[in-house]
Amino acid sequence: MRPRRATLKDSEQQARIFRRRSVLAALLVLIMFSGLIGRMVWLQVVQHDIFITRSDKNRMRVEPLPPNRGLIFDRNHKVLAENRPTYNLTLVREQAGDVGQTLQRLIDILGLPEDQREVLAQRSRERLRSYEPALLLSDLNEDQIAKIAVNRYRLPGVEVEAQLIRYYPDGEWMSHVLGYVGRISQEDQQRIDTSNYAGTHFIGKTGIERFYEDELHGHAGVKRVETNARGRALREIDRTPPQPGKNLTLTLDSRLQKLGHDLLKGKRGAIVAIEPATGAILAMVSEPGFDNNKFVTGIDTKSYAALRDDIDMPLYNRASRGQYPPASTVKPYMASAGLEYGLIQPSDTVYDPGYYQLPNDSRRYRNWLRWGHGRVDMKRAITVSNDTYFFTLAHRMGIDRLSSFMHKYGFGEDHSLDVWGAGSGLMPSRDWKRGRYNQAWYPGETLSVGIGQGYWLATPLQMATAVAVMANNGKWVRPHLAMQVGDQEIAPPFKNTPDDIKLDNPHWWDLIHDAMENVMSGSEGSGRASGRNLQYRMAGKSGTAQVFTLGQKEKYNASELEERLHDHALFTAFAPVDDPKIAVAVIIENGGGGSRVAAPIAREMLDAWILPDMKSSEEAQRHARKNESTAQQIATGD
Repeated sequence: MRPRRATLKDSEQQARIFRRRSVLAALLVLIMFSGLIGRMVWLQVVQHDIFITRSDKNRMRVEPLPPNRGLIFDRNHKVLAENRPTYNLTLVREQAGDVGQTLQRLIDILGLPEDQREVLAQRSRERLRSYEPALLLSDLNEDQIAKIAVNRYRLPGVEVEAQLIRYYPDGEWMSHVLGYVGRISQEDQQRIDTSNYAGTHFIGKTGIERFYEDELHGHAGVKRVETNARGRALREIDRTPPQPGKNLTLTLDSRLQKLGHDLLKGKRGAIVAIEPATGAILAMVSEPGFDNNKFVTGIDTKSYAALRDDIDMPLYNRASRGQYPPASTVKPYMASAGLEYGLIQPSDTVYDPGYYQLPNDSRRYRNWLRWGHGRVDMKRAITVSNDTYFFTLAHRMGIDRLSSFMHKYGFGEDHSLDVWGAGSGLMPSRDWKRGRYNQAWYPGETLSVGIGQGYWLATPLQMATAVAVMANNGKWVRPHLAMQVGDQEIAPPFKNTPDDIKLDNPHWWDLIHDAMENVMSGSEGSGRASGRNLQYRMAGKSGTAQVFTLGQKEKYNASELEERLHDHALFTAFAPVDDPKIAVAVIIENGGGGSRVAAPIAREMLDAWILPDMKSSEEAQRHARKNESTAQQIATGD
């Protein structure tokens, strides 16, 4: 057996290997420890805000605080739109689980019609952001609230919340001018700052509510609450209170508005009353109307269909959007144009045989009085509403100058300051017809426009504005509905006000006013029946607008026509003549003669506004005279 060989160990090499391995192991440990420290620094320092926010979200929730909507008052501080407390039913889709199942349970619990399921489903999607409650039902009654409370465990994500809701005490006769609020729709979301509407379910849809939405709404606040694992609020941590909307005071007089409503009851028409000196709209009535309270909480399909399909169109605002031929109400404005262009003088006369003929034209354009008024000057032509005089003037003037001058009175344009959706009417011209019909303008069309017929269309608001400008001797003040927004007064002068109408001879205004006063007080005045026993000086002008065109030899006979083919009745007026306090325009659809039907309504509106002030002034004068007499007796020792 061979002996084993002894192997010598290299201690130094082993020590070097050990040291290298020890260093590598230490480096590996150091790298891993550094990574751990770095990760801790990243999580605890760099991302501290993120994780503290996530932590807070597990126990805290930020809830919006909707602002109280501003109130709306009339000029005498009577409430026109207020907020009343109510209970709403809301749903947070993210907390509801199976939304369809939850909605079905709601329908079963509350006993709602089955067709409400799709309505509720649609409403549940109408919200501004995730985790925000969507409004399902408004104005819950006590029985509904009790049923939901008993079955709350079966309705995840469903809450009953207290909130203020809009209410209109005088909804029926204020509906068109005030408008209404309604649920925020997807279309509304495109025009609002969604962050400011967090927690708000309603927004102005039409009228004043729509125009002054930003001022009436206010600014939303927020509150932070601590919640439990189920998301129930335990306590409030802090809050930023909301800023309530500004109150709005209107120029409207609810007493005059109610009178206009009563005068038009059972008719289709409109009344607009304006204070000439300030442009304040005192009344703006459109009939038939509707109850705007029904739209706040959501009108049912059947009721809305009844309003929408009603042949009388109760949803249509005739006062600001209705377009009618202004008829003979434009004759005073035509006279001012003729004087300014030098085409007539007040003393010039025209002979009226009952018709007018264009040169080299056999067609007869008939005066409303078929046997004519004989010889008429400007004053008599306005007084008796002679057509032949104004056919002659219109032909001399031509459509270009006629259209240009009538724009100065606001026809064909919307110059209102804050009337939402106001129409611009139509002031025809040669260029308009070429662009609209690609046809030339004919002289006969100028004659029709010269008496407010043909293509010419105007809104009652425009007619009232024009007669207010006439009352002001051509001075313009834009018509407006707001008197005060919060603490800010709304008063003229306003930006973008049209230029005043200036005639070469200011005395011409007085001559036209005298002619309009003669309409009410003269022996031949077309409105003399309504002018009896006037206690103040009233100027007016009637108009009767044709609904359809008569043939050359046809004669209008209302008794042979259905009611909706009867002429429209119009009347414009202002008073007192020497110091105008009110200007009015009245339109009665298919009412017949303006002097017979519309003039009495205008007279009642003027009486209601002027006579109380006259009585107050007379009482003040009597009181002053009595004091003066007493002072004299004391001074003389009697």
